[in-house]
Amino acid sequence: MKKALLSLALIFVASAGAAIAQEVAQGPKIEFEKEVHDYGTIENAANGECTFEFKNTGNAPLIISNAKGSCGCTVPSWPKEPIAPGATASIKVKYDTKRPGAINKSVTITSNATNEPTKVIRIKGNVKATPTSGAPVNSTGPANN
Repeated sequence: MKKALLSLALIFVASAGAAIAQEVAQGPKIEFEKEVHDYGTIENAANGECTFEFKNTGNAPLIISNAKGSCGCTVPSWPKEPIAPGATASIKVKYDTKRPGAINKSVTITSNATNEPTKVIRIKGNVKATPTSGAPVNSTGPANN
């Protein structure tokens, strides 16, 4: 009798665990094609826009409630409408390339995704120094004609 009760208890616990796992598997899921965009070395004041494509691989609408850059020089824009199961969308990130030097910034995405409700994507690279303007300076002075 003890063995029968123990067996029933184990079956109950196993089935309850499976039900919980099934619930976690339900809902929207966010999957990115890439999580890092590398600009490489780019010119000062170049186009600093990049796109992060993603897909809702879950079975409920995905809603992105916020996307926040790690500083004011990194500005994301994201879809405000729900993304249907199986649909793809994108987050655009604009970096201010008038700031010379290394790029190592992040964008934190907040959504109702069951797999990653808070997701961080990154941009990296290097912006060349500001080019100097004007003609070269002649240090010997004006020419005598």
